[in-house]
Amino acid sequence: MRRSNGQSTVRVTTAILLLQWAFVPSLLARGNPATGKQKSEVCQACHGVTGQSTNPTYPNLAGQHQSYLIKALGDYRSGRRTNPVMAGFSTSLSNQDIEDLAAWYASQKGLEDLSIK
Repeated sequence: MRRSNGQSTVRVTTAILLLQWAFVPSLLARGNPATGKQKSEVCQACHGVTGQSTNPTYPNLAGQHQSYLIKALGDYRSGRRTNPVMAGFSTSLSNQDIEDLAAWYASQKGLEDLSIK
């Protein structure tokens, strides 16, 4: 039996709405880079003043994608991602702290486009 166009339209519309909701968390991130800069003082010992680490042991954060930084810090805080140093720092961070720090580091020059041209 053939489906009516109405059923297909409903399924397509539902799929589009579900995809939009999947991206809502990144759209709602409202970090403040200036506040994040102030909050980053403790991070600077390992990651540098602007997120460019002078020690290859520690990753550069400058220019990293904001959504990635939010996810990574949240995962350190929850224990889904393990690192003794980051676990100690991240457990005291609020969601707003994480958003502010992510906004600060994402606003810095750092990452380059490494795609093949």
